[in-house]
Amino acid sequence: MQRLITARNIQTFLSLVFIGLGGWCLFWPGVVEQLVFEPAFQHRSATSALLMGCFGAQAVLAGTVIAFSEFRPRTFLVFGLVGSLPFFAFNWYFYFVAQMFTDWMLLDFVGNLIILACSVGGFYVKRREVNDGLITLSGRV
Repeated sequence: MQRLITARNIQTFLSLVFIGLGGWCLFWPGVVEQLVFEPAFQHRSATSALLMGCFGAQAVLAGTVIAFSEFRPRTFLVFGLVGSLPFFAFNWYFYFVAQMFTDWMLLDFVGNLIILACSVGGFYVKRREVNDGLITLSGRV
């Protein structure tokens, strides 16, 4: 029986988080600004739409790279820590301290939890696949 939880499936799901949330920012920047920012911090200008779109484009790019790369166990782990922990600090500061975001920004927090969980899970699953001889990696693991 084929395993449902594979490192490749985890990596694909991880990429979809970036593509989904990034695509939302890229294609509907005004909706994101209106829902995510408190009214006092909304600009609703061409510039804010441009910046939100740039942020989304970068996330879509990251998701695409994740989808078409071959992660090693270490890649999952480093990506999870570097790719989510700084954003937890970002979310905490701008949501709780600066109070710039509405509760919709908690979607980003959930996305960061998913990134961390997929990355840690991907680390263990990929390491198991390598150790069990299910896949081979050239170079260092």
